[in-house]
Amino acid sequence: MKSCIPKICIIFFLLLAMTTTLALGQGTRAGFYSRTCARAESIVQSTTGGVTWVVPTGRRDGRVSLASDTSSLPGFTDSMEVQKQKFAAKGLNTQDLVTLVGGHTIGTSACQFFRYRLNNFNSTTAADPSINSAFLPQLQSLCPATGDGTKRVGLDNGSENKFDASFYSNLGNGRGILESDQKLWTDASTKPFVQRFMGIRGLAGLSFNIEFGKSMVKMSNIGVKTGTNGEIRKVCSAII
Repeated sequence: MKSCIPKICIIFFLLLAMTTTLALGQGTRAGFYSRTCARAESIVQSTTGGVTWVVPTGRRDGRVSLASDTSSLPGFTDSMEVQKQKFAAKGLNTQDLVTLVGGHTIGTSACQFFRYRLNNFNSTTAADPSINSAFLPQLQSLCPATGDGTKRVGLDNGSENKFDASFYSNLGNGRGILESDQKLWTDASTKPFVQRFMGIRGLAGLSFNIEFGKSMVKMSNIGVKTGTNGEIRKVCSAII
């Protein structure tokens, strides 16, 4: 099943692309993993409890990947308004934003991208006040001010290897790692969606597994190439 998505960074595909690029750069032939680890995808899914969804097929893919394209992706210090504007420019709404950022349920961040929140955050507070006071010492221990900035910390505290909705519960408890993530809880326009994913009583609940698949398909429809533009790939993860 063909599932390549044109010129946009998607969490799981980015990981695959990074792995493939490193392997090919070291002399590994295209298709190596399909022979040596044919069940890699199903293994990852069963290990993480990941979700599945039907991917639109018959797409043409681009031949060019530019680092400059990442400028349209939300940054870890972006305000919520900026994040929403970047998504809206791609035809994605506020619910899509909250849903897709939930992909941080799996993965890690380097200390250098959030430890500024832990010490000397601004002129009035030593640490970001949105961080749970009981959680702060743990983060400060993991990422000392003068420590290794490349050290990795799970983005979904306590569940970084499982695809689930606990990421949103962590935001509600002030345990978001990235400033941009925690803002989903502190911003009035995004907080209701976080609460609905958390299953808070009195609100119409949202199923993270279902909504994530919907938003991924919606994102896959961004900038679809037609006619003679792009190419039809035989190997989805590589330009051959």
